[in-house]
Amino acid sequence: MKCVLAFGPTTSTPSTDRFQPSKRVHVDLITSPDVLQTFVLDQRRHGNTVGLVPTMGALHRGHLSLIDIARRHADIVIVSTFVNPLQFENRRDFDLYPLTQSADEEMCQANGVHVLYRPTPEVMYPSGFSTTVHVAGLSDILEGASRPGHFDGVATVVTKLLTAADPDIAVFGAKDFQQVAVIRRMVSDLGFRVRIIVAPTVREDDGLAMSSRNVRLDSEARSAARGLHRGLHAACEVFATGTTDAAILRNVVIAKVSSSPLVNVDYVHIVDPYSLDIVSEAGPDDVVLIAAVVGGVRLIDNVVLGSNDAPGS
Repeated sequence: MKCVLAFGPTTSTPSTDRFQPSKRVHVDLITSPDVLQTFVLDQRRHGNTVGLVPTMGALHRGHLSLIDIARRHADIVIVSTFVNPLQFENRRDFDLYPLTQSADEEMCQANGVHVLYRPTPEVMYPSGFSTTVHVAGLSDILEGASRPGHFDGVATVVTKLLTAADPDIAVFGAKDFQQVAVIRRMVSDLGFRVRIIVAPTVREDDGLAMSSRNVRLDSEARSAARGLHRGLHAACEVFATGTTDAAILRNVVIAKVSSSPLVNVDYVHIVDPYSLDIVSEAGPDDVVLIAAVVGGVRLIDNVVLGSNDAPGS
């Protein structure tokens, strides 16, 4: 038995009935939720379906894979590139987040995106804004325990994006496994009609999960960051031999990851893929989650145990 990195049982396999080769199209830049709502209503009058890819910009190949999946499932693709201040508990992290607006526009235009939605913080959170969305339980553990308020910021901004775009489908990456769980629960609880599609993580040639934060890694930290992938893959291999003791699997990951002094492990846990409850005995489809600070940059990754598909290693 093998395992898949960052691609679990909640992932939807894209159909190909709407797929067209990627091509350059005109991209409308929209900065107002009212204008976006008007655009979407007009598209629906013409019988078009709408797909949303929420991002914080600094687009890379991982984002392009989300866009491709959205194009396979919807007639019109909207990409948002809003750097959401509510989900940064660390102001320095927010200030250092890469901004690549011109490059983002070019990538959207070259990859079949119809609308680039780029609201300002003042538009998203006007004076007097006082509402947050909290998904109890799922928001308070793991990454939520290390980053208090992070998932409240995520849930709030995604609620606003879904309200403005009213999409038929929205595509998220499996690298942010807990985020996907939070959003799925929120969508179910609040009755959004959108279908959430989860896309497999896209990786660099050496296995490092693609992230906009990777540009902040210097060469030494970049080399050390490979340990996250190696540790997760090692857990896969040990699990495949029949070892199910979660403590043993965790230690395998930690030993690999901690081989570099640049890596400070925050947590490694094996969880149920739906409840995110920490398990003591690992089984097929359970997920190994890791968060670590590498050279001052926080990185996350995960592996799903027991899949019959070969991992991207």
